[in-house]
Amino acid sequence: MADFEIESDIRKARTLSSEFYTDERYFELSKEKIFVRSWQFIGTSHGVNNLKPVFMLEGFLNEPVLITGTNGRVACYSNVCTHRGKILVEKECKAGLIRCGYHGRRFSLEGKFLSMPEFEGVEDFPSEQDDLTRIRSAIWGKFLFASIDPIGAFTTFIPDAEVKLSRMHPEDLKLVSTRDYEVRAHWALYCENYLEGFHIPFVHHSLNAAIEYSTYTTDTFRYSILQTAFDSEKNIAAYYLFIFPNMMFNFYPWGVSVNIVKPITPDKTLVSFLTFVSDESKRETGAGSNLDKVEMEDEAVVESVQRGIHSRFYKPGRYSPSREQGTHHFHRLIAEFMG
Repeated sequence: MADFEIESDIRKARTLSSEFYTDERYFELSKEKIFVRSWQFIGTSHGVNNLKPVFMLEGFLNEPVLITGTNGRVACYSNVCTHRGKILVEKECKAGLIRCGYHGRRFSLEGKFLSMPEFEGVEDFPSEQDDLTRIRSAIWGKFLFASIDPIGAFTTFIPDAEVKLSRMHPEDLKLVSTRDYEVRAHWALYCENYLEGFHIPFVHHSLNAAIEYSTYTTDTFRYSILQTAFDSEKNIAAYYLFIFPNMMFNFYPWGVSVNIVKPITPDKTLVSFLTFVSDESKRETGAGSNLDKVEMEDEAVVESVQRGIHSRFYKPGRYSPSREQGTHHFHRLIAEFMG
């Protein structure tokens, strides 16, 4: 088994072994070791209208989750009947309770077992196991998150970054578009590329013209990384917030682009872009303009790396101490979670 330990001193450290990206075993292990223990974006709290079913990281974790919105409160429960495992709610709807369409088992909107026909005489029934499991959830602004078995509270994932971004008021944003990009590369390679501005002058010429590369900064926190880009007049052009392991919140003067990186296979990733706008007049200016072009440039580079890491001659590389702090921190988190 590969050793994924990463030296804490970036000046001495070497990057992850290529086996993490190429070996199917590690891709499968990452489900339980990384993604089950972390938080996932599952939508917006304002979009919940009583009962809303979602699959957490569909195509990868595939965990059926039921988001309930009652009396102004949002909660998440397992969307699987405790009798025989049927999905309880297939489509978003309004209802006063949750009823399984297979054998009629009923639950309250708080996940409590209510009744079950033809179960007279069953011993030690009902018990807590007949209730729906409540899934940990959290709200940040209007963004909704859930975790199957979190290593820590959501607040531990963005504590310092949240203070810096509090003035952005994400609750005022309006969702105006969604788009999915299929990338022929490992999910972690896509994240690594996002976590350093080192490549901007070489890959993103239009973006490089919109920011002052020499003033680009990276701050690392326990489970998150915040990059800040400034323009030539030293105004903040963009905040790039990464929440481990696969969530990106890009704050621009016009609003927020949310990018969710969804693993599919070791060499295929789906990236969902959700665009939330507060000021449409600013969308075509600065670092937040022409994001589709930037995405295409990133995909071309990451897909080239995906092919390159299969080389017999590639060995773990080194980090730039001044430019790759984010990628180094990301690798250390992967090593920590993979154990």
